[in-house]
Amino acid sequence: MIKCVVPVSGGKDSQVCLELALERFSKDEIIGLFCDTKFEHELTYAHIDYMQEHYGVKIERICEGSVEEKCRKYKRFPGGGARHCTDELKITPTKKFLKSLAEDLGYGFEVWYGMRFEESTDRAKRYETKLHDELYPPHEIMSKYPKYLAKLGVMFRLPILEWSFNEVIAHLGGRENPLYKAGFTRVGCFPCQAAGDPQKEKAYAFDATGRENYIKMKNLADEIGKPMFTSKGGAQRNNEDQIRLFDSGPGCAVCSI
Repeated sequence: MIKCVVPVSGGKDSQVCLELALERFSKDEIIGLFCDTKFEHELTYAHIDYMQEHYGVKIERICEGSVEEKCRKYKRFPGGGARHCTDELKITPTKKFLKSLAEDLGYGFEVWYGMRFEESTDRAKRYETKLHDELYPPHEIMSKYPKYLAKLGVMFRLPILEWSFNEVIAHLGGRENPLYKAGFTRVGCFPCQAAGDPQKEKAYAFDATGRENYIKMKNLADEIGKPMFTSKGGAQRNNEDQIRLFDSGPGCAVCSI
């Protein structure tokens, strides 16, 4: 009997939510949900496998396209208010999954999301009236979720609203995605195309996966005629030779991949 769904990204916050859910529900009462963007790091995919085995909770994997497909469709990279990747690769498939599950079960359930005030001023303002131990209709948490989910009995909980980054990491005690130990503060798309240029550059220069994703996005940028880097120094980054971009000082990072 499913009583709780935990959307997991392979990141720290959703993993803590899963661990907290296991303190309230049994393993067979929880199901995880991973929305694959086809642009994750291989370590993140491996971490989803680890979580399923370690916690003994089934994690459903769903995919409704890729980041590349969405950028090509809209002829632009995500950023600012245009987050077509999040909308179409995360929110839309989650809505469908929750609706289908509630209809199949014939009853509602809780959905535990890992939002935290500390993540951004926008998020702190958006959820300032919410409490971590209350249940809310999905559309009150995110407006893009339809009201019919609440009518089906689906309710959202935000269990780690007040937690800090350090508290989350301390709670996991080394069980978190290895990318955090490599110095990344966020995981998911590698890198998130709506992130700042320094974060994207760091991911692209990290390893073979980063370099492969750089080449994909560079080719896509040329195809759709849009810059892949958009900050004040974006023009220089967009015009840099690939070898220069991945030069890490002594020797070339490309050569070590």
